[in-house]
Amino acid sequence: MTKQGQTRAGWVLTILVGLFLAMDAGMKLAALPVVVETQAAMGWPAQAASARLLGGILAGCLALYLWPRTAVLGAVLLTGYLGGAIATHLRIGSPLASHTFFGVYVGLVLWAALWLRLPGLRPVLIAHPARP
Repeated sequence: MTKQGQTRAGWVLTILVGLFLAMDAGMKLAALPVVVETQAAMGWPAQAASARLLGGILAGCLALYLWPRTAVLGAVLLTGYLGGAIATHLRIGSPLASHTFFGVYVGLVLWAALWLRLPGLRPVLIAHPARP
């Protein structure tokens, strides 16, 4: 794939993951009843305020990820956010492939998008053995 093709593919993945996370953040910010009920089932407080707080955190991390100058910081913060979701699902015994690992899948896509659109990031992410 050409360099331009990689950049385009990276932006397509960025947009896809961005739309999904924006929808998730929007649902939390709106504190939809389904969100509050699901939070309660997962052991979180059944309060609109906690849903809005999580939505605000997610929206802030997503904004950093979508802005090119802060994309790496946003990816690191989103990885932490998704790690919390993974831990929550693991704690309550959600199905592994569909629920618990979903955060892993989203994280892999968001980092793959950065990998494709930021070639300068690749040497940082690949461990090279020390040269004599």
